[in-house]
Amino acid sequence: MIGLVGGVGSGKSHLARLLRDNHPIEIVEGDPAGHQVLTEPHIKDRLRKSFGSAVFTPAGEVDRRQLGRLVFGSAPEQLAARKQLEQIVHPQIAEILARQVALACSHPQVEAVLLDAALLLEAGWRDLCDVVVFIDTPLEQRVERVKNSRGWSRDELQRREASQFSVERKRKEAQYVVDNSGEVHDAQRQLESIYSRVVASVHS
Repeated sequence: MIGLVGGVGSGKSHLARLLRDNHPIEIVEGDPAGHQVLTEPHIKDRLRKSFGSAVFTPAGEVDRRQLGRLVFGSAPEQLAARKQLEQIVHPQIAEILARQVALACSHPQVEAVLLDAALLLEAGWRDLCDVVVFIDTPLEQRVERVKNSRGWSRDELQRREASQFSVERKRKEAQYVVDNSGEVHDAQRQLESIYSRVVASVHS
């Protein structure tokens, strides 16, 4: 399995989908698993006990925006809240991802699985991967991308990125690096080359 990491707005999900267009692969994404966990009653109960009713909507669903305000950032209280949140949700997310990976790997036509999860390194999920690929995209491009796609400001990107390993550490911990500072087809070509090498080594 190939793990994809990068800074916020690096374009890793888009590159993963482009790779899937050309190869028999499955993509397992961390974000949907994280959203799913927040709908589970026992997780909601623990969140309510830890953070109070302020992180819930009037309909009783988790207000992810309000929860994000509590946990994203580098202030001591945010760091403490994030650690508390991770202790609640990470084990459950890991179980979901492991099931999805196992299901994907069980399909005989699937050549490889890509794990696209923002906290892949931070949560210890790299153990699921044969290799990790870092998508290297300059900060200014990432700021522009999240502004257009998610309506986030530079401050919002940096606040969320503060909850992850630094891009320098992610690059250092990866076995391969894709330069995504130019045209997307250039980055796609690099990822294609890495993919071919990894698949060849795994199946040799």
